[in-house]
Amino acid sequence: MDGLPLSPSDITGCVLAGGRGSRMGGVDKGLQTFHGQPLAIHALKRLAPQVGPLLINANRHADAYAELALPLGAQLCSDALPDYPGPLAGFLSGLLQCQTPWLLCIPCDTPLFPADLVAGMTQAYQLAGMQADIIIAHGRDTERAGPGQPPELRSQPVFCLLRTTLKDSLREFITSGGRKIDTWTGQHRCVAAVFDRPEDAQAFSNANTLAQLHDLEQAMPTAKA
Repeated sequence: MDGLPLSPSDITGCVLAGGRGSRMGGVDKGLQTFHGQPLAIHALKRLAPQVGPLLINANRHADAYAELALPLGAQLCSDALPDYPGPLAGFLSGLLQCQTPWLLCIPCDTPLFPADLVAGMTQAYQLAGMQADIIIAHGRDTERAGPGQPPELRSQPVFCLLRTTLKDSLREFITSGGRKIDTWTGQHRCVAAVFDRPEDAQAFSNANTLAQLHDLEQAMPTAKA
């Protein structure tokens, strides 16, 4: 409820690995390896110290994900809607299974996301007077940066901390045909959590292709979960 600070036990972390992987040739992106382990498991391990319960949203290879997630105590949840309707379907899947007041969603394909992501988000929530419904990460957009230009600071809407009371709003939005994250979040009280320190330069660099995934491995050869 409004006016109460957040602790990790108030937050369920959900790694989104339910997409088509179209730009990777249709492979299951969460099962592609980063420094020797599947992207989805790398994300779970990096997220685990920051939150309470863990979820992983996947729509293919359920047995593989369940086996990989078991040592971390993560539960598997699949989209309630068919045909890969996008990240919002993963948000909704997590919200429907979440048993804590808040849900944090992150994509599986951004392996260098901040190790203090939750701390930064909860600080933004407190600075907003603890009145927000959604906290959205903002960081440097390395994918859209032009040659010789510094990446712009942009919203990273898939990195989203949500009140679980928003599940009915999101379900109605999706079933009415809505798919854009910004359109839905714009209906609610949002605050930005800005990650713009030197160490955050590649925090939101994502791997849409196998080549980009290999580039991230080369850029951070000692990266650990």
